[in-house]
Amino acid sequence: MAKSRNNLLGVGGQRKKLSRAEQQGAGSARGADRKAAEDKKQELVRKMRERAEAQADTTTAAESAESGEQDASPAQS
Repeated sequence: MAKSRNNLLGVGGQRKKLSRAEQQGAGSARGADRKAAEDKKQELVRKMRERAEAQADTTTAAESAESGEQDASPAQS
């Protein structure tokens, strides 16, 4: 027997069950938790970028100092 193409029950996913507070428009604690987690993540990313920039600055300074020493030695001989 062939499948019926007219029955689309269940197509499109399921809806999330709303709590009473959400039904009344109070919102959910889930949104606040997500916001707090996003803030923590942004702070962590900012700190990591600052550390990476500081490390890159020290490596470029060290490389320029090394190249300056190498350039000076052939000129003296």
